[in-house]
Amino acid sequence: AHLGWMLIIVQFSPSLTLLALMTYLVMTTSTFLIFNFNNSKSINGLATSWAKAPLITALAPLLLLSLGGLPPMTGFLPKWLISQELTKQQLPVTAVLAALTALLSLYFYLRLSYAMTLTISPNNLAGTSLWRLSSTQ
Repeated sequence: AHLGWMLIIVQFSPSLTLLALMTYLVMTTSTFLIFNFNNSKSINGLATSWAKAPLITALAPLLLLSLGGLPPMTGFLPKWLISQELTKQQLPVTAVLAALTALLSLYFYLRLSYAMTLTISPNNLAGTSLWRLSSTQ
């Protein structure tokens, strides 16, 4: 998905392509380092991240949502600038189609964020940790 944004704009603004590439590389590298640190091999395995590294797990959704291009995150800037440039080049339909297809990526990154922060392994349902429950005794 990110490569598609870069391929669309490379002929109109190579500097904007470089900005999108650098932003993507930094965020993707950080995300993979977090997954490597947590030894995550599957989406369900992300649910055990809270026990291993709570601070890193709390920061991971920021990276994931930034990769999805959600405003005001870092990943939104290249997409916004690319959309502006496409509109200036009289390609508004291409800009709208690119923005709509970005929603598919955003769904995937939201799913990863949900699995990492709001579920407890091995379940895929939202749950709360035991220490958050009030004592009934």
